[in-house]
Amino acid sequence: MTDIVLLDGGMGQELIRRSPDAVTSLWGAVVMRDHPHLVQDLHEEFIRAGARVLTLNTYSLTHPRLDRKGEPDLFTPMLARAGELAVAAVDATGADVAIAGSLPPLVGSYHPDSALPVTEAARQYAEIVAHQTDYVDFFLCETMSSLEEAEGVLIGAAAAGKPLWLGFSTDDGDGTRLRSGEPLAEAVAAVKDAPHLAALLVNCTRPEAVDQGIGLLAAGGLPYGAYANGFTHIQSSYVPGATVEELSTRTDLTPDAYADFAMGWVEAGATIVGGCCEVGPAHIAVLAQRLEAAGHRLVTGLSS
Repeated sequence: MTDIVLLDGGMGQELIRRSPDAVTSLWGAVVMRDHPHLVQDLHEEFIRAGARVLTLNTYSLTHPRLDRKGEPDLFTPMLARAGELAVAAVDATGADVAIAGSLPPLVGSYHPDSALPVTEAARQYAEIVAHQTDYVDFFLCETMSSLEEAEGVLIGAAAAGKPLWLGFSTDDGDGTRLRSGEPLAEAVAAVKDAPHLAALLVNCTRPEAVDQGIGLLAAGGLPYGAYANGFTHIQSSYVPGATVEELSTRTDLTPDAYADFAMGWVEAGATIVGGCCEVGPAHIAVLAQRLEAAGHRLVTGLSS
């Protein structure tokens, strides 16, 4: 029997489906302002599905993203609301669930060329962390497409003194490389001794790419795992400021199909699994069932 941390799935696409409003690149922030019950309801649904970690719905809450859309005033109140909604979901279910802060790419996902210089990125991440830290057990630094992005978030988030889990986003066709082209093995070697780093992950890429890269994380000497997306691929038209309408969803990645991939990652040594974009509560429910049927125990945190 192995202790497995089961993360939740992707919030964004699920909220788009449930919201009556048009899609924008700030959907996560706007839906918390206009329809906060949808966010709490989805958190609760992931808990009921079996997730042992909720991730704050703060992926779009960075200064560059908000400034680009003329909504800078959403930064502070929506960071607080995200924390409040996650805590409310845990309280409502009475479940033993951890909460992770979300630290995304500051400017845009999948575009390493848009990364801010490390010093400036670290400053902005430290500000985000200060608003999230009272609500969370650890920070999930996710969808880092280059070593430069990873270095910025690790430096900025370290100020909180809480555990950091780092997720690299790898190339859809070659899961042994980051989206920047840098080898995943070299990125792991560069960050593995960073202060407070507690886990290494691959996230927001195709599950087939995760299959290629998951074994390289073991060299970091830390717990590792993955949570993949359900997009066909990341299209060139998806640039910072674009909406997810630019991306297409797979039709073959059923809950059972996704669980097949994730169980393979566990067999490869992963002790953290979950889902990213287009992986919903139904996927997490099947994965939870499969993990428990295989004799694993679902837990909220890493073994000491």
